[in-house]
Amino acid sequence: MKGSYLNDEFFSRLETLSLELRADLAGFFGGKHLVRTYGQTVEFADYREYMLGDDIRRIDWNLYSRFEKFFLKLFTDERQMHTQIFIDTSASMGKHNPEKAAYVVGIAAALGYLSVHNMDKVSFKLISGEKSEDPFGTIVGKRAFFDAISSLEELSFDGECDLRSSIINAPNVGNNDGLTVIISDFFTDSDWKKAVDYLCYKKRQVLLVQVMTLEERDPLYTGRVNLIDSESVDVADDKNMKMKIDRASQNAYEAAMRELVGDLHQFCNSRGAAFVSVCTDQPIERMLFKELLKVGIMG
Repeated sequence: MKGSYLNDEFFSRLETLSLELRADLAGFFGGKHLVRTYGQTVEFADYREYMLGDDIRRIDWNLYSRFEKFFLKLFTDERQMHTQIFIDTSASMGKHNPEKAAYVVGIAAALGYLSVHNMDKVSFKLISGEKSEDPFGTIVGKRAFFDAISSLEELSFDGECDLRSSIINAPNVGNNDGLTVIISDFFTDSDWKKAVDYLCYKKRQVLLVQVMTLEERDPLYTGRVNLIDSESVDVADDKNMKMKIDRASQNAYEAAMRELVGDLHQFCNSRGAAFVSVCTDQPIERMLFKELLKVGIMG
C-alpha cells in the first residue's frame, strides 16, 4: 500500500499510550484493565464483613484478633477486553486515493497494536456491502497481530457499504466486554445511527472515527465539472452529474459538511460514544496523540 505508516518506528511511538476503557466493562480475567469489581490481583482495594459462603482463605485474621469479627480482604480485578475495529472498505475510503487508504489502515493498526500491547484481544472486521468479514479471527499477542497487519496493508477498497446491516449482523459482537471502533467517512445513505444504538445496547464502548481527505472536506472546484460517485458502478447512476460550481454551491457543500459532522458529534454525545473527525493532511500521530486523548480513549 502506497505511503504505508506501518513500520517499527510508528509502533514504538505508540508504546507510551494505552486505551482508556470504562471501568464498568466486564471482559475476561487476565488483562490489565482495572474494573469496578473485586478480583484476584495482589493489589489491595478494601475490606468487607464476611458473609456465609465466602472463601475463608480471604479472611484477615489480624482484624479478627482486634475486632472479633470476620473481615475479607478485597483486591482489585483486572480484565482482558476485546477491541473490535470495523473498517469501511467502500470505494470512497481509498479506491482512487492510496493516501486515504493508508491513513485508514494506519489508524486501525495503531488501535489494534495498543490493544495487544496491553494484553487485550483485537479483531478487524472489514465492511463490504451488507456484511462484515473477519479474516484474521480474534488476535491475541503481538506475533499474531503483525501477521494480520501484513495482510491488512493489502486491503482493497471498492463498492458500497451498509454500516447498519454489516454491524448489526456481525457475529460475536460481544456484550459489555470492550471497545468497538468504526472507521469510515460516513458518506453513506445507510443508517449508521442504528448500528451505534445496537452497540450501546450490547454495552460496548463505542468510538467513531471519521476520515476525510482535504479535498472532501474543503473542495476547491470551480466552473463546470463532472461529479462521479466513486462507489457507483453505472455511469448513468443518478448520483453522477454535470454541474456548474459557483460560490453558492460551495457554500451549500460547506453547510452540508458542517451538518454531517455536527450530527455525528451530537448523536455520539447523546449515546455516550466518542467521536473524532480527522483529515488525511493531519499527521496521523496528531490524531492519535491529541484527538483520541481529547475524547478520553487514550491515556
